[in-house]
Amino acid sequence: MAPILEGLNEQQLEAVTAPEGQILVLAGPGSGKTRVLTQRIAWLIEHYNLLPERIIAMTFTNKAAREMRARVEVLLGSGLKGIWLGTFHALCARMLRREADQHLPLTRDYVIFDTSDQRALMKEIVADDLQMDPKQYKPERLLSKISAAKNELIKPDQYRSIDYFDEIVKRGYAIYQQRLLANNAVDFDDLLMHAALLLAENDGIRNKYRRMFDHVLVDEFQDTNGAQYTLLRYLARDNGNLFCVGDEDQSIYRWRGADYRNMHRLRSDYPHLKTVLLEQNYRSTQVVLDAAQAVINKNAARTPKHLFTDQEGGPQVMLYEAHDETFEAQFVVDTIASLVAMNEVEPGECAVMYRTNAQSRALEDAFIRANLPYKLVGATRFYARKEIKDIVAYLRVIHNPNDSISLQRVINTPPRGIGAKTVESLADWAAQLNLSMGDTLLYLAGNPEEVPLDGRARSVLHSFAMKLADWHDMRERAPVGDLLKMVLDETQYLASLNDGTDQGEDRQANVMELVNLASEFEELPLSSFLEEVALVSDVDDLEAGASAPSLMTLHAAKGLEFDAVFIVGLEEGVLPHQRSKDDPEQMAEERRLMYVGMTRARKYLYLVYAFRRTVWGESSLNLRSRFIDDIPSELISPAYSGSPGLPPTTRRGRPPRARTVIAGPAQAYRTGQRVNHPKFGEGIIIDCRPSGDDQEVSVAFEDAGLKRLLSSFANLTVLDG
Repeated sequence: MAPILEGLNEQQLEAVTAPEGQILVLAGPGSGKTRVLTQRIAWLIEHYNLLPERIIAMTFTNKAAREMRARVEVLLGSGLKGIWLGTFHALCARMLRREADQHLPLTRDYVIFDTSDQRALMKEIVADDLQMDPKQYKPERLLSKISAAKNELIKPDQYRSIDYFDEIVKRGYAIYQQRLLANNAVDFDDLLMHAALLLAENDGIRNKYRRMFDHVLVDEFQDTNGAQYTLLRYLARDNGNLFCVGDEDQSIYRWRGADYRNMHRLRSDYPHLKTVLLEQNYRSTQVVLDAAQAVINKNAARTPKHLFTDQEGGPQVMLYEAHDETFEAQFVVDTIASLVAMNEVEPGECAVMYRTNAQSRALEDAFIRANLPYKLVGATRFYARKEIKDIVAYLRVIHNPNDSISLQRVINTPPRGIGAKTVESLADWAAQLNLSMGDTLLYLAGNPEEVPLDGRARSVLHSFAMKLADWHDMRERAPVGDLLKMVLDETQYLASLNDGTDQGEDRQANVMELVNLASEFEELPLSSFLEEVALVSDVDDLEAGASAPSLMTLHAAKGLEFDAVFIVGLEEGVLPHQRSKDDPEQMAEERRLMYVGMTRARKYLYLVYAFRRTVWGESSLNLRSRFIDDIPSELISPAYSGSPGLPPTTRRGRPPRARTVIAGPAQAYRTGQRVNHPKFGEGIIIDCRPSGDDQEVSVAFEDAGLKRLLSSFANLTVLDG
């Protein structure tokens, strides 16, 4: 066997050495797809004596491209001079620079607009050209629609409008493209669209590139969109050499344009397509693979695969029902600590995965309270997210109007017409009154006639001052959660985040998660909540070194692997997401997302769901995810607080009930006590800490969820166990 082919299993060898033509390699998770792709390139060069410049290989990330190039060079013992190997966008940019001067309404020195450039341009178009309010017709939402159109190669004059908003998009799209050309610029979607249309509409250019490349290869084929598929088709010809590696079961990026149906199109367009299955897994135990396959097998219109491994058996999948998201997070932290203590895993070989970024809050809090480092993958730490900092700044100003930094952050957030000049005038007036800007606003609320401003500036400043005065007055009387909801309602902050994109929805979910946290402080002052946020958000001392557990969304987990994987939030409406309820295609993608998460685990897989979860400050019962019920019972074992091999504790952390003792006002409570509250019912104390001369207790109530109370006002009855 040639050295290039050494180490390949039977299926991999079949794929690497397949005859020229059209080949689809369906590579199950952990089956060595990168090895197959790189060794295919090396095999073509060595076996067919092919020059590297006769090959074009497309990836989705620069990291993948660099890794492929390095591996091929090691296999061949030489460089790859001339090969077109890179991301779709990079290779299209290269093509456009070669052809722009003669065949495009651009010059070769065109610039690429990034997201902020696009947003600024579209905001200008909406306001000046369309004469619309950018707050109502958000630039991000229009750009999202335009991006989707470009992914399907739909030009402005081909854009179909089915409602009034679509008509606005159609007009905005046409002007947007005109402005890009006027700036000799393209956006990232244009790189794909211009290249695909250049090949589709120009016979000379199409034939030129077909003659340049004898072989076209693509990684992660299931993630291609319409423009990318068209590009591949025109480069490879109807009878050309096209080598696609992917897995329809791991297509999880529909929200950004990926279309798994390209797999079906490929089979239809190439009737002689040879399909090779890579089914031997080199990552997970057979138990993990069998459980994951039970989930994905429920999807229709897929190629059946039987994943197998030399690692027969393995620990059962562990299933844990937590009382709520706080217990869920604590279980994860405790179990990771136990696994590490038992030398079963290294901290860096553990990962916690969830459906939405907002779910990281409870997990981050649990790691911080345990003084354990963690790594947040592909996202900003919860308390560092702009929307969270905005809302916390509102609460800080309400608590302390002298906080000028927080005031300047929120005084025009969301935009309410208080510009820099108005703020400067307010600061000057405050200096004359010898007051802080916040106290000056409170003074203004009751004395509007004295403000040294005229017209609209006076009106908008007085309106904000009135709101601030109302909130300030309510801070001692309303629970923190209610106060926060009032701020959100009166500022319309949530609506300002709704730009029609998935990112906007995520930002809204993050704010809702802060409301959930605030609702725990039912009988505690605003100062206690702000102190809590300050403590858990100050994570500078928790140095997340190389060996720390990773927290990530399931979307961010693709391509990674860990010894121990925890998938949390396995409830209907969370995973699968509520959006998928009435959309079969979306539900199928949710199932693929679960499959991807499960197959990241090498040895230990924990599936965790909460008996109840707090949404918008209201605790509700949840059904566990249908994905759990898809897994055969013989593959699952109930988990308990701790780790495998530790003795079980009582279900959801509830100790047995015994005699009742009435607590006096000065009684010091302790963790683990079962208590009763006249309003919230029965619960268990999960944390106690000093609060001045008093004691703050955190109680997980069976019906009301987690609440934080002051001992002297709690009126708790201890059910001693």
